[in-house]
Amino acid sequence: MDLDEDKIDDYTLALLYLVTHERHEGFGSRAWKGFDWDTLNRLHEKGYISNPVGKAKSIGMSEEGFLRAKELFEQYFAKKK
Repeated sequence: MDLDEDKIDDYTLALLYLVTHERHEGFGSRAWKGFDWDTLNRLHEKGYISNPVGKAKSIGMSEEGFLRAKELFEQYFAKKK
């Protein structure tokens, strides 16, 4: 099966918004990293999250990553009025 990795990255980023914590306005946030490693690596390469390699159970999200995650979360999961 040929996968659309950009679409997978978008959905994963949206779900990272769901599990964010420690939000610091203008500095991003932290999110639990229980997702596919290849996807997390791609999100890191795109600048949305810190390097996911390590013992920590969460990753840092850049401000750009947090705002994009919020936008995608609302786009994919919010009820339409």
